[in-house]
Amino acid sequence: MPTYEYVCKHCGYEFEKFQQMTEDHLKTCPECGRDALKRKIGAGSGVIFVGSGFYCNDYKGANASLGNPTTPKKTASAAAATKKTSKKASK
Repeated sequence: MPTYEYVCKHCGYEFEKFQQMTEDHLKTCPECGRDALKRKIGAGSGVIFVGSGFYCNDYKGANASLGNPTTPKKTASAAAATKKTSKKASK
């Protein structure tokens, strides 16, 4: 549910209201009691995707590698072990 901003055209009172999108906008000012409320056009909030399965602009940890976020980085010892295994397989 979004938070809407309202301003009274008569007294200038501003406030926010947490409402469902299907609700009608408020008309009566809670401060002066007149039917002079106007819903302001807000910037809204940014969308935050949490979890795995997103593309390259996925939120990554500080030590994540660039490129495919699901591919783990190889350490020097793991790379050396891979080379030894591939030499044995080719002989």
